[in-house]
Amino acid sequence: MDYDAIVLGAGGAGLLAAAMAGQAGARVLVLDHADRPGKKILISGGGRCNFTNTGAEPGCYLSENIHFAKSALSRYTQWDFLALVERHGIAWHEKTLGQLFCDGSARQIVAMLLDECERGGVEVRLQARIGEIGHADGLFRVAGASAPQLVIATGGPSIPKMGATGIAFDIARRFGLSVVPPRPALVPFVLGPEAQPFREIAGVAVPVIARCGTAAFAEAALFTHRGLSGPAILQVSSYWHPGAAVVLSVLPGAAEKLRAARRAMPRSHLRAVLAEHLPNRLAEVMAQRIGAAREMANLPDTEIDRIAGALEALTFHPTGTEGYAKAEVTAGGISTAELSSRTMEAKRLPGLYAIGEAVDVTGWLGGYNFQWAWSSGVAAGRAIAARRG
Repeated sequence: MDYDAIVLGAGGAGLLAAAMAGQAGARVLVLDHADRPGKKILISGGGRCNFTNTGAEPGCYLSENIHFAKSALSRYTQWDFLALVERHGIAWHEKTLGQLFCDGSARQIVAMLLDECERGGVEVRLQARIGEIGHADGLFRVAGASAPQLVIATGGPSIPKMGATGIAFDIARRFGLSVVPPRPALVPFVLGPEAQPFREIAGVAVPVIARCGTAAFAEAALFTHRGLSGPAILQVSSYWHPGAAVVLSVLPGAAEKLRAARRAMPRSHLRAVLAEHLPNRLAEVMAQRIGAAREMANLPDTEIDRIAGALEALTFHPTGTEGYAKAEVTAGGISTAELSSRTMEAKRLPGLYAIGEAVDVTGWLGGYNFQWAWSSGVAAGRAIAARRG
């Protein structure tokens, strides 16, 4: 036995798990095929890393078991991670909707995690060839090293240009763990030919309420040359499945606003009224789509209600998404039914753990997925140390 634990993946979850275990006395090796640690951290938040969210709670996560994340999130919270950030002297600021960012650079978060690993005597080996993973006599063997505990922290296949792969799921299946079919999440939509007028206004952004099924998010939507993007769209994409509708309210409270315009601008046409509330190009497309050519004074209440319905329920049926190349995270993953919610350890194979994006727990946009990485990583790190003892 060379180590107490081997962690596969030098991302956020893997590094914090290793640091936590190492500082509690465990001998830990981190292996990653990349040439730098924390590559996804470095590009996140426009290079400033949206490292957590003040509103992080279990209800902000998707999973086949919506209760699974409660234990880890409650035992290592956003405030715990923020305290770590502050102990390292990293200046931060809060943006909209509770999102916390570094004032400086995402490199500070990676440096912090590496410093924590160094404090725990963790060995980090980059550009490592993982190869075949063996398990016999209570030991996992990988890349010429052995340990009684192995942590799958290799993330999902989102952003393959960063070297991301689905190796976590291959490893899980190798050891008999079931995997919830992975899919791109927090990802833009592709629209078909029927949405061509909206693709022609690429670059136009507008505040909306976006809905998919029972999920609803009030943020900005962006029309693109391929379809739809923007924060509200990325949020509902995690809930979307092929064939489902995506519904946008581009003018909430439309009926009231239109009736007020009928009183204040009776001689105006719908196009001019919409331009008071929407970007000009979108107003033009919506006016053409709705087809009300009369002056506002000549629109009866029934017509006002019809127009309002079109503005509050602009419905699209995406033909697909832009895939893992543009997805910020991967939904699905190693089934939570296989894992202890307290330790992240596999129920059927003691000593094997899965954390972070590799697990079927997916957070909202805005720092939630990093918080899951921290919380699940700490849960596994503590369990590794306790098992060693």
